[in-house]
Amino acid sequence: MSKKLWYLKQCRLFERLPPHELDRLEVVAKSREFAPRSPIYLPADEADAVLLLAQGRAKICSITGEGKQAILAFIDPGEVFGELAVLSDAPREEYAEAIDDSTVVLIPRGEMQRLMEDYGHLALSVTKLIGFRRRTVERRLKSLLFRSNRERLCHLLLELAEQYGRPAAEGLLLDIRLSHQDLASVIGSTRETVTVVLGELQNEQKLKLGRRRITITDVKALAASVQHGHIGDKEGQLGYKLSRKIASV
Repeated sequence: MSKKLWYLKQCRLFERLPPHELDRLEVVAKSREFAPRSPIYLPADEADAVLLLAQGRAKICSITGEGKQAILAFIDPGEVFGELAVLSDAPREEYAEAIDDSTVVLIPRGEMQRLMEDYGHLALSVTKLIGFRRRTVERRLKSLLFRSNRERLCHLLLELAEQYGRPAAEGLLLDIRLSHQDLASVIGSTRETVTVVLGELQNEQKLKLGRRRITITDVKALAASVQHGHIGDKEGQLGYKLSRKIASV
């Protein structure tokens, strides 16, 4: 089995496709390697393919009116991105960049559209993916409008803990390497502000900082930091879920 076919089989989006469709995908898809900080695609590039991250890690970004980078999403192995290509051939608006050494499989737009027409479950999955990412961006926009820098950062750390949290001796280790600038680019703040808030949270014993590593030592207290101590439904439920995740180990 070729590596490209193995990557396609491991993607949840394609797991219900029959073998002959996967074989066809292997023929028409292209595989490319990207070094860290290399652009995978840029704004105004032709949206002629849907992309599957086979190995590594990537981020989807846009540039604000002030010329600053805003991180919209992190992409992990097995995830599809650039999915709006199936809806329109308009040029891409955001850009994708490799965080680590990454392998990307490019699936031609026409082939993806054909599969979605022939397999309703695939069309539904892509629709759900588009809806999920839209909701994520909308939540972050609301957060920018109505929450303080501290609340936005605490909320982001909880989201990262849900996706990347790994139980460790001191709490929940975020198994993703992010700089203070990366965190600032997600919440629409500055690196200096993020550094100050992280220092405050560490002094309050809610987390512990390492070299581009963060360990959340008190999940419930961090959740309570959102909205000045009044835990919203989402943060409260997430804090409880993460606390159980630590206790189960």
